[in-house]
Amino acid sequence: MEDKQRCDWSSNAILNEYHDNEWSKITQNDDYIFELLILENMQAGLNWLTILLKREEFKKAFDNFELKKIISYDENKINELMNNKGIIRNKLKIKSLISNAKAFKEIQIQFGSFYNYIWTFTNNKQVINNWNSIDEVPAESDLSKTISVDLRKRGFKFVGPVIVYSFLQAIGIIDDHLNKCFCKNQN
Repeated sequence: MEDKQRCDWSSNAILNEYHDNEWSKITQNDDYIFELLILENMQAGLNWLTILLKREEFKKAFDNFELKKIISYDENKINELMNNKGIIRNKLKIKSLISNAKAFKEIQIQFGSFYNYIWTFTNNKQVINNWNSIDEVPAESDLSKTISVDLRKRGFKFVGPVIVYSFLQAIGIIDDHLNKCFCKNQN
């Protein structure tokens, strides 16, 4: 089998699977978009591989990322999650899930879907960057700063410009596949 050229950060089988099949792929599925937002929130201050390794545990712990269920989490559920050794046990991050779920639902009501809302920031056009090296890829951008401010105004937590940039890459609004990568321009 021929080795595929990938982005430099995709350095093992787990990352390759995510890189090849999910990262920067455009999706209109709000449930999946919400899942990625949760995972990006959990990733704050950690590396992405750690999150991918715990993804199934997150899925179980967070009721399959079901928005309605997360909106209704109470102190008992928060305490249960804080005792779950399979996930990131950060109380601020866990509490942010609830406020983010509520804000996500409000956006769905206002815009018809979170997908409709998030793509308004680029006039429904994907941002395709041309990077030759991972060193060129920024951690944030004017777009991620603008969206971060708007999300915070709407009640979201753990959505600083760096997390938002990573989220935009994950859901395909920003395509930062390196020019050498076989996934470049596959959307």
